[in-house]
Amino acid sequence: MRSIWRGAVSFGLVSIGVKLYSATEDKDIRFHQVHAVDGGRVKYKRVCSIDGEEVEYADIAKGYELPSGEVVILTDEDFEDLPLSSRREIEVLEFVAQDEIDPIMFEKTYYLEPDGPAARPYVLLRDALENAGQVAITKIAIRQRESLAALRVRDGVLVLHTMRWPDEIRRPDFAFLDEDISVRPQELKMAEALIGSMTAEFDPGEFTDDYREAMTALLEAKQSGGEVAPPAETPDDGAAVVDLMSALRRSVERARGGAQDAGAASPDADDTDTGEDAAPAAKSPAKRAPARKTAAAKAPAKKAAAKKPAAEKTTAAKKTTAAGTTAGAEKPPAKRARRSA
Repeated sequence: MRSIWRGAVSFGLVSIGVKLYSATEDKDIRFHQVHAVDGGRVKYKRVCSIDGEEVEYADIAKGYELPSGEVVILTDEDFEDLPLSSRREIEVLEFVAQDEIDPIMFEKTYYLEPDGPAARPYVLLRDALENAGQVAITKIAIRQRESLAALRVRDGVLVLHTMRWPDEIRRPDFAFLDEDISVRPQELKMAEALIGSMTAEFDPGEFTDDYREAMTALLEAKQSGGEVAPPAETPDDGAAVVDLMSALRRSVERARGGAQDAGAASPDADDTDTGEDAAPAAKSPAKRAPARKTAAAKAPAKKAAAKKPAAEKTTAAKKTTAAGTTAGAEKPPAKRARRSA
């Protein structure tokens, strides 16, 4: 890793020299814009909108447009003259509990490494933060931009999370927040049961970027000239479920691996739904009934077949041909067995 910032953590009268490293990296597959005919890179020229001339990169400055349309031009020298006390210093402002910081404020994460002989004060601050169970609120300036930052410990290393300023967090101004929307107690219990059945210890290694893997396979197939395998089809769950209670119940059954577990833990057993939910319970006894009937009819069927005249045998044969199954042939003997009994 290459450090992107070098300075010191100011902790009271203690100054700890540190180097800053990006803790994350972008794994997205990047593409260039190319000419579709020959694959040549598409390039863009920096052209001035006033004189139409191409502008060299060294002649480009930053401009801020005023409401009147006028442009204020700032050079690198102007930015250097700005008073940024946190330019080379991470100033510790206060210590807070980590759960007091809303994750929406976090922006980017960095690792801090002790610089030179600063290892001992670095370890001192690390151990003190860990023992106190708190995080340090700091200020840091990176690339001419000052940010709030949270300093905490992770795997024995000081980690810095840059944060948004409070006025950068948007307020969710949605109409439904002003509406009086209520949910049924049974629905709430079923939703809580679904959450309980899906609760697990978070292991980020269990999750993969399916899109990136598919894109990598596509690029490899294109490169080797082989065929591109089609993506796996998602199983169809049937018609869309419009009833919220039915959707929750089916979700619990799927999460727990079957209707038996979900039915045993269902908090609203008295709540009735459409026939779609009741169907699985009725199928089980229906399958056992034909098996008992066939087994009971086997012995008497042979005796009755020997006593019937030829006309009835012909009729039974016709029924067998029409049905196309052996079950149709066994049905008439079963009835005759009951009459003879």
